Parts: sequence; structure tokens; C-alpha cells
Amino acid sequence: MTTQQIPVVVLAGFLGAGKTTLLNHLLRSARGTRIGVMVNDFGDIGIDAMTVAGQVGSTVSLGNGCLCCAVDASELDEYLEVLTRPESRLDVIVIEASGLAEPQELVRMVLASENERIVYGGLVEVVDAAEFGATRQRHPGTDRHLAVADLVVVNKADRVSADELRSVRETVAGLAGRAAVIEASHGRVDPELLFDRVVPDGEIEGQMSIEDVLYGSDDAAEHAHASYETVSLTASTPLHPRRLMAFLDSRPEGLYRIKGFIDLGAADPANRYAVHAVGRFLRFYPEPWPAGEERLTQLVLIGSGIDAAGLRKELAACELSGPRDVPDESGMWGLLRYVPQTEEEPEETLF
Repeated sequence: MTTQQIPVVVLAGFLGAGKTTLLNHLLRSARGTRIGVMVNDFGDIGIDAMTVAGQVGSTVSLGNGCLCCAVDASELDEYLEVLTRPESRLDVIVIEASGLAEPQELVRMVLASENERIVYGGLVEVVDAAEFGATRQRHPGTDRHLAVADLVVVNKADRVSADELRSVRETVAGLAGRAAVIEASHGRVDPELLFDRVVPDGEIEGQMSIEDVLYGSDDAAEHAHASYETVSLTASTPLHPRRLMAFLDSRPEGLYRIKGFIDLGAADPANRYAVHAVGRFLRFYPEPWPAGEERLTQLVLIGSGIDAAGLRKELAACELSGPRDVPDESGMWGLLRYVPQTEEEPEETLF
């Protein structure tokens, strides 16, 4: 993409589910990733500066390249404008919703934003495994919130028995439809499930960072619960746009993120298409092929319980099969609906 857009992740869940704990974990794990946080609630955020600011309209530098704002929902777009200014150099923005907020409304506000520097990064719903049944009784909106989530984190998995955890997860998965569902303890999920982590200059990807050495690493705890898979797919033959859209429309449950580049061959020989999908949200960004670069489709798929072999087979079925397998004039129409326009309807960004 010519201008890299900043993903905006909405973090929701009822009071006590562990949203703030998860958020603090993301901030501790930031390393070279610059995170902007918009807090629509005033809980126990582990940041001394926020307790000092503690009021709507305050913006605080966290010292690790991250920024934090305490805002009212009505000011969402105003503070997105502040956080997306080039001088902030943020890589991702996380909005922590109030425990009693309607997350779908925040998602609609993000999708309706006219800020061209952002892109929707998904709705993450956190549930408390130990209190899930009681929460559903106290808050009838729980089922509705799960139904619109892109990713559900079943938190506090260490506080229930294996049988109870299995029961909660099965119930959550049934309510959440096609959303990915993962388990976690103490809000420890791998940040790479939510956004691309930036490796600081001079640090080799995968090695221990200075922060790990000084403060220890949560990696062992993360990997015990954040059960997700990353599948890399490559195709040297161009894809048929209509079959590609059928592949994306029928993606399996648990497939949370898709990113990479698509080669559509003669359907658009001048451009490759960067793809960004999270949950039911989808965008394509056409851009000229880099000079001298081999023309390949290269995708990374991230999710929970996904079938790597099956996905490779499905992608292979999207490849053009020969000179007679040529997309017709309308073959690109379905895909082009997901290319950003100057004026667009936010609802059309969902599968």
C-alpha cells in the first residue's frame, strides 16, 4: 500500500472480564510496536500517568513509544485524528470500550470514520471463563455481543476445570458463529494475533529483547493458552477473481486474519492487490507491481483450529487452469466492491 494504514482494534467485554489486563499485557509486550490506546472507561489501567490525567480529553505519553487517551465515545473521531498524525508514528490503535458499552456502535463509528489513515482491525470480545454463566444472566446483551465479535478471548482459563473450560468454549463458539475463539490466562495473548508486531532496528526477529532480559518474558504463559495457527500460502499461477471471492466468502470458522498480496494475472496485469481481512471485514488495495519482482500470490492466514492442508487445496482451486480459463468482464466486480473508494458505504466492507 502506498500509505500504510493504522489498524484500529476494538477491545470489549463486560466488567471484570479482563480487558484492562489484556491491554496492559499488549503494552508490556509492545517492544518496537508503537500502540495508541483510547480508553472509554476508567478502570485500573497500570499506568501511573493515566491515574494522574484521569479525565476525558487527556493524552499521555507512556514512555515506550505508546500513547494513551481517556476519551468519551462522542470524541472518538477527534482523537483518531490526533493519534493518526504522522508525528505520532503509531503502528496500531486499541480502543478499550466501557464494560457496559455497545461494541457494535464503536465498530460502526470506526467503519464510518472518514479518516483515511485508519483501517478496521477487528472486534475482540473478552469473556470471563469462571463467571461466564453468571454474566449471561446479569447481562442479556452478552450473546448479542459475541455474535458480532471477530475474535473471542476466553480469559481466566486457569480458574476453571478442564471440563468447565471446554463447556464454556463450546457455548462461546456456538454464540460467536464464525469468530475465532482462543483461551487465555491473565489476558496473555500473543500480540501478533491482533496486529503485526514491529521489530526494532538492530533486533533480530525472534530473539530476546532488552525488555525480556530486564523484566522477564510472558512468552511461556502466552503460548500455553493463545492457541492459534499461522498458515502461509503461495501460488505462482494467477488467481481467478470470482473463485478467490468464493474462497474468501466460505472461509472456515476460526480464521481471524488474512494478509498478503494477490496476483490476478490478465484481470489486472498492472497491479497486485494487497489484501487485509479481519473477521468479516475485507479490503483490497491495488498497487503497481514492484519492478523486477516475481509475480506471486502470497498470503498469511491466522486463526484458531484452521486446516492448513484444506486451505492450501482451496487456494489451489482458485488458480487459473489454462488459456481457456479467463475471467469474463464481470469477474472483477465482486472483488472491486472491497477496494476503498472516495465515498463508500461502511456496511459494504463486511463479508
